[in-house]
Amino acid sequence: MKAAGVLQAQRWAAWAMLAPALSVIALFFVLPVLAGLALSFTDFDLYALADWRNLRWVGLGNYADLLTKPLFWKALANTSIFVVLGVPLSIALSLATAVGLQSKLLRFKPLLRTALFAPVVTTLVAVAVIWRYLFHVQYGWVNQGLLALGLSPIDWLGDPHWAMPTIVLFAAWKNFGSNMIIFMAALQAIPEDLYEAARLDGARPWQQFFFITVPMLAPTLMLVSVLTLAGYFQLFAEPYVMTQGGPLQSTVSVLYLMYDEGFKWWNLGQASAVAVLLFLLIVAVTQALRRWVFKEAA
Repeated sequence: MKAAGVLQAQRWAAWAMLAPALSVIALFFVLPVLAGLALSFTDFDLYALADWRNLRWVGLGNYADLLTKPLFWKALANTSIFVVLGVPLSIALSLATAVGLQSKLLRFKPLLRTALFAPVVTTLVAVAVIWRYLFHVQYGWVNQGLLALGLSPIDWLGDPHWAMPTIVLFAAWKNFGSNMIIFMAALQAIPEDLYEAARLDGARPWQQFFFITVPMLAPTLMLVSVLTLAGYFQLFAEPYVMTQGGPLQSTVSVLYLMYDEGFKWWNLGQASAVAVLLFLLIVAVTQALRRWVFKEAA
């Protein structure tokens, strides 16, 4: 009985210590999510914001409207392209950089790590504005370089064929540093004995990478893939600052559409429905990725 009482006291003490953190999570995460879900079943707009009596329950009406709206499917297609292009590029860049920084021949590693991680901690909007000027069709340094090589300038942000790759490149440059740090920590945990044994067996560097490094990084790759996937599904600031969703709506993302519906047209009910659909999409893709990874591992 005494042991049971001590165990019960420990449980109450644990809950008491967790209570502040759980309260913050409930207040700033759980309640907003539930409120957004509830709003997605209403026609909450500017009139309802002024007077709650104007709020009406529409059930699945917002979802039905979205599924018949061409702009939603256009935004979903654009977001899918962002994900398909950006996620592999970002992961490949971060992994290659992390492996390169682990080289024993490389000097000034702390300086390089700081320089490569710096884009992550810079203000996204400010850097996006700088990139917009770098890729300006007339005055941008990129086109100035093309002219110096005798090539024709490209309207990077005004041509529907080039706007999306430019934004993907910017997003990959801006965010790959955080994944690089995660990969570097995981690489340092791989026993050096494995590489020494592989070298004694005559394994070449590329064989060591694919048969030792990649398998040992499988859990980390899964984590980085999920985080990067969720980040690209929620791409917003980059197209908002650099192209405003253009040209010809070629860079409108799902999150950009949600912003427009909620804060441009004040259709907050439909904006909440967009958020719910995006959440379900991220969960579905993440679960599919997780099952595929574990199936391959088995």
